[in-house]
Amino acid sequence: MAVTMTAAAEQHVVRHIEHRNKGIGVRLGVRTTGCSGLSYVLEFVDSAANDDVVFQCGAVQLIVDPKSLVYLDGTQLDYVKEGLNEGFEFKNPNVKDECGCGESFHI
Repeated sequence: MAVTMTAAAEQHVVRHIEHRNKGIGVRLGVRTTGCSGLSYVLEFVDSAANDDVVFQCGAVQLIVDPKSLVYLDGTQLDYVKEGLNEGFEFKNPNVKDECGCGESFHI
């Protein structure tokens, strides 16, 4: 099982950690919500829990809790800029369907 991060996402996370003056990376998880059932949760982390799965992505760590890893296996976290919009993009091969607004997904 693996979760990865592109160089663009890594650079974005590094900049924010430097700005915060603390942290080791980001936590990626899922929660039950929205029209399709699941949505992504992404937050900066200062330390990992004992049961977390940690993926080293260059200078930062991508941390996933074991329950979320089932839904996130094979996911690539990217950071994209398109015109005036920018943000994280989740490329999850497990997604079967997404809601119309793109806020939630179903596996």
